Amino acid sequence: MSDEDLWRVLRGITDMPYGAGQIAALEQLLRRVDAADDRHLAFVTRMQATEGYIYGGEPAKSFVTFSWCLSEFDQDPQPYHQRHLHKLLWHFKYMVNGLLNFPEVPLDRTYAVLDDMERRYREGGHSLRTVHKYRFRIADHVGDAEAAAHWYRLWQTTPSDDLSDCAGCDPTSQVEYLADTGRDAEAVELAEPVLAGRLNCNEQPQAILTALLLPYLRTGRGDEARDAHREAYRRLRGNLADLWEIGDHVEFCTVTGNGARAVELVERHLDWLDRPPSPAAAMHFAAAAAAALRQAGESTVYRRAAEGRPAAEVSAAALADELAETATSLAVRFDARNGTAHQSEWVARRLAVRASGEHLPLSASVRRPVGRTADRAERVRSGKGERPTVDLPADAGPDDLLDLADQSWGRHDQTTFRAALVAFDERFGSAELPARTSAHRLALRAGERADEEDLESAVELNRAALKLYREVGEDVPAQVVAGRLGVLLARSDEGAEEGLMLVREAAEALDRSGDARERAGGHVRLASALLQRERWADALAALDRAPADAGGDRHLLARIATYRAHLLEQLDRVHEARAAVDEARQLGRELGVGEVIVTACLAHARMADDPADAVAACDEALEAAPADAELPVRVARARALQSAGRAVDAVDDFVEAVTLCVEQGAGGDAILRWELANAYQMVGRLAEAAEVAEEAVLGLDRMGAQAEADRCRHLLAGVYAGLGEVDPALALLEQLAVNLDGPDNLPYRAQVLEEAGGILFDADRDAVAGERFAAAAEEYRRGELPLDELRARRREAYAWFWANDRDAAVRAVEVVDAVAATLAGQAEPPVTYELAMAAEVGARVLIGEGRLDEALGRLDGVPDRLRSIGAFSEAAMAERLAGELLLRLDRPAEAEMLLRRVLGGLPVDAQPVRQTAWLLARALDLLDRPAEAAALRAEHDLDEDD
Repeated sequence: MSDEDLWRVLRGITDMPYGAGQIAALEQLLRRVDAADDRHLAFVTRMQATEGYIYGGEPAKSFVTFSWCLSEFDQDPQPYHQRHLHKLLWHFKYMVNGLLNFPEVPLDRTYAVLDDMERRYREGGHSLRTVHKYRFRIADHVGDAEAAAHWYRLWQTTPSDDLSDCAGCDPTSQVEYLADTGRDAEAVELAEPVLAGRLNCNEQPQAILTALLLPYLRTGRGDEARDAHREAYRRLRGNLADLWEIGDHVEFCTVTGNGARAVELVERHLDWLDRPPSPAAAMHFAAAAAAALRQAGESTVYRRAAEGRPAAEVSAAALADELAETATSLAVRFDARNGTAHQSEWVARRLAVRASGEHLPLSASVRRPVGRTADRAERVRSGKGERPTVDLPADAGPDDLLDLADQSWGRHDQTTFRAALVAFDERFGSAELPARTSAHRLALRAGERADEEDLESAVELNRAALKLYREVGEDVPAQVVAGRLGVLLARSDEGAEEGLMLVREAAEALDRSGDARERAGGHVRLASALLQRERWADALAALDRAPADAGGDRHLLARIATYRAHLLEQLDRVHEARAAVDEARQLGRELGVGEVIVTACLAHARMADDPADAVAACDEALEAAPADAELPVRVARARALQSAGRAVDAVDDFVEAVTLCVEQGAGGDAILRWELANAYQMVGRLAEAAEVAEEAVLGLDRMGAQAEADRCRHLLAGVYAGLGEVDPALALLEQLAVNLDGPDNLPYRAQVLEEAGGILFDADRDAVAGERFAAAAEEYRRGELPLDELRARRREAYAWFWANDRDAAVRAVEVVDAVAATLAGQAEPPVTYELAMAAEVGARVLIGEGRLDEALGRLDGVPDRLRSIGAFSEAAMAERLAGELLLRLDRPAEAEMLLRRVLGGLPVDAQPVRQTAWLLARALDLLDRPAEAAALRAEHDLDEDD
C-alpha cells in the first residue's frame, strides 16, 4: 500500500464514529504506517489515535500514543509538527484527566504532566485558565476543599483563549462544582445561556444536561430534569467512554422513584463493567448501580455472557453486594494513592442513595413507580389486597358457608367466594367435621389454588377431595371433583390421557345421575378439557350435549356461550361465533359479570371487520374489567386503536399495558414495548420510540427471542435514522446483517445492507455506501432476486459516482447492464422502472467519463417508459439530463425543444423548475437569443452566473 493510500485510509478512519470499530481500524493502520516508515504519517496517525482512544472508551492506550508524539515533537522537531502543536497542547488535558482516573498511576506522575503542561502553555504565551482548571480537578478529586476553592477562583478569573475548554465543557465543570457545594440555583442560572447557544462539541449538550439533573430536581424544575435526562441519556447510551455519566443517570432514576427504569439502565450497561474505560468510571457506575439494585427487592437481573461467565439471571440483591464491593474496593485503591479517605466517603454516600421527594415520571413506557418484587406479582395473581366487606350470617354453619362459596365461585363472585372460605376457616378450621364437609373444603381449596395458577397443589387437593367423597359414597360431588381434576390434568401433556378419561367418565356419570345443571356442568368441563388439547370440534360436540337451559343456571349458560364462541372462532365459523359472542355479551351484561363481558367483548373485537367497532367493544370491556383483567383489555384496545388509525390514542393504552405488565410481574412486557415503540414512531415521537425500542431489544434478547429482537432492532434502526443518529442506526443494521447470516435469510440480510447503504448515501458517506449497496446486491444475487439486485447495483453505481470514484462507478455500471439484460422484455411496472433508472445512472457515469454520445444514447426512450408507469418526476429528470447532454454536444436547438416541453410539464413550485429554466436559458444564449434568455432568467429569479 502506497503512502498516498495510507493517508486516504487515515482520512476515512477519521470520518468513522468513535468506538471499538475506529480503534481497531486505527491500530491496523498504525502497523502498516510503521512498516512504511513515514514519520509524518506516523505522527498524525498517533495524534488521531489519542483522540480515538479517549472518545472510544480506551483512554489507557492514549497514554502511549501521546507520549510517543510528545517525544517525537521534542527530540526531533519537524516542520509538520508546528501544524499540530495546538492539538498536542490540547491533548495534555486528556492526559491529566485520564491519569487521575487510574489509581495505579501515582499522583506525582499526574502533577508532573500538569507542570509540563503549564510550562508549555507559558512558553507559548497561552492563558493558564485551563491549567488552573485541572489543578482544581485534582484538588477536588482528593477531597482538598480549600485548595479546590482556591483553584476554582483562579480558573474563573483567568481569561480564556483557544486552548480553553469549549463553551459547553467549561460551564459543565462549573455546574458540577456548584451542585456539589449546594449552589443549585447558581448552577442552573449559569447553564441557561449555555444551553440557549450553539454547542457542537463531542461531549455536549449531554455532559451539561447530565450535570444539571440534580440541580434541576432540587430547585423544583422537574420537567426540565426529565427532559435533560431523556435527551442526555439518549446521546450517551451507546458510548462506552460515557460510563461515568450513565452512572449519574442511574442514580437520578433511583432518586426520582423510577426504580424499574434504574434497574433497566443497569441491565443495559452492566457488561460494560467487564471493559470499563477507567477504574474511576467503573467505581462510579458500580456504586450507582448497587444503590439502584438494593431497591429492587427479590427480582433478578439479566447479566450478559463474558469470558468465563455464561449469561444468566442473577439475584438483584447479590449483584448489588458484588457491585458495592467493586465500588468500595476501587475507592480504597484511590484513597491509598491519594492519601485521603475522600473517595471512600464519596462511594458510601452513593451507596446510600434512595428515592426521595415526589415521584417524577421518566419512562416513556412505564407511567407509575412500580416495584419488581415477587409479592406484588403474587398479590395480583391471587387477587389479594383490599376488598369490599361481605356481610355473612353469624349463625351460618360450615356447610352453609361452603355452599355459599361454591355458588359464588360459579357466579364469578370472587369477593364472596373468598370471604365465605375465610369465615369457614376462622370459625370451623380446627373443628372435627364430617368427611363430606372436609371433602367440600378440599375441593374449594383446590379451586383457590387453581385460580392462583398453583396447578400442582390444585391437583393434589382435588385428588384428596375425590378420595373422601368416594369413601362416603357421595357420587355426584365425586364426579364434579373428578371432572375438575380432569380439566387440570388435561392442561399438561403428561396428564392429558388421565385427565380426559376422568372428565369424560364424570360427564357420562352425571348424565346418568345428575340434574340438568349438573349434567350441563359435566359437559362444560369435558369441553374445557378438550379445548385445552385443542380438539376444537370434539369440544364443541361436548357443549352441544349440554341441556339447552343448563338447568336454569344463567351463569353456566354464559360460560357455555363463551366457550362456544371461542371454539367456533377456532373452527373459522365466524358468523356462528359472532352470534355466540353476542349471546355471551348480553348474558354478561344482564348478570353483571365483568369476566364474561370482558371475554365476549375481546372476542367481538378480534372478529370485528370495522376497527372502530373493535375499539367500542374494547371500551366496554375496559369499563367492565376487574383489576386483574385490565392488562389484556389494554393490549387489545391499543391494537384496535392502532388499526383504526388512532395511533396517538393507542400510545396511552400501550403505556398502561406495559405498566400493568411490570406491576404484575407478568411476562411479555418486552413484546408490548416493541409495539409501543412502533406506535411512538407512527406518531412522530421518535425520541420516545428509541428509548422504548432499546428497552424492548434488551428484554427480547433476555427472553432468547432472537427473531423478535432482530425485528425490533430493524425498527430501532429506522428510528435512529429518523433522529439523524446515523452511526447507531448503522451499527444496528450491521448487527442484523450478521444475525441474518443464513441461506433462509438472504432477502432480509440484503434488505438491511441496502438500508445501511441508503443511510450512508444520505449522510454523504458515498464510498462506504457503495460498499454496502454492493454487498446487498450480492445477497440478492445469491437469493435469485434479479430485480432487487438491479436496484442495489444501480444505487451502488450512484454512490461510486458521487464518491468521485470513476473506475468503481464504471465497473458498477457494467454489472448493472449485465443484470438488466436478464430482465429485458419483462413489462411489469417495477421492472420497467428499474431498467429505466439503470439506463439513467449509466448515462451519468458515462458523462463523468466524457462519453457524451453514449450517455445520450442510453437515455433514448427512457422518459417515455417512465411516463408509461406514472413515474413523471423521474421522466422529467431523465429529459432534463438529456437536455444538458444536448447542450454539451453543441445541439442547442434540440435542447430547447426538449427543455421547453419539460418546463411546461413541471408544477410551478417544483424544485427542478429552476434547474430546467437555467438549462433552457443557456440553450437560448447559444442560439443567440439573449432577450428571451434574459426574460426567462428574470421570470425564475436566476443569475446568469448561477
